[in-house]
Amino acid sequence: MIEWQWRDFDGIPGRHLYELLRQRQDVFVLEQQCLYPDLDGYDQGAHHLLGWREIGGKRELAAYLRCIAPGVKFPEMSLGRVLTTAAARGIGAGRLLVAEGVRQAELQHPGHRIRIGAQAHLEQFYAGFGFRTISAPYDEDGIAHIDMLR
Repeated sequence: MIEWQWRDFDGIPGRHLYELLRQRQDVFVLEQQCLYPDLDGYDQGAHHLLGWREIGGKRELAAYLRCIAPGVKFPEMSLGRVLTTAAARGIGAGRLLVAEGVRQAELQHPGHRIRIGAQAHLEQFYAGFGFRTISAPYDEDGIAHIDMLR
């Protein structure tokens, strides 16, 4: 079971902020071997979805994404930095994360569409949530991406 927290930046306790940034570094920089500026100036104005689970009596971050308001990065709101931690892969956490992220984002910004920059190999995964491809593949930090809209 995953416990979800939807927080604005200032509402994230320091230890939780440290853990989500550590996991973003582990997944996007180390695992995917991408050197890019993860701290891009969007976090402070975004809402963040953190998914926690108990493992052996210890509470661990299992999944995370951020939601950027419409008009900040794109005309639509956007979801990004979508990740499941290595320890939470294979249990369906990614599907639960995207479903909860879409739900929370639509409550936060009703009536707005959602744009994502998805890794191209995840196109069918996101299509299962109603996203459709709106761009040709492009390179972002050495990984093929596509823009998708819901």
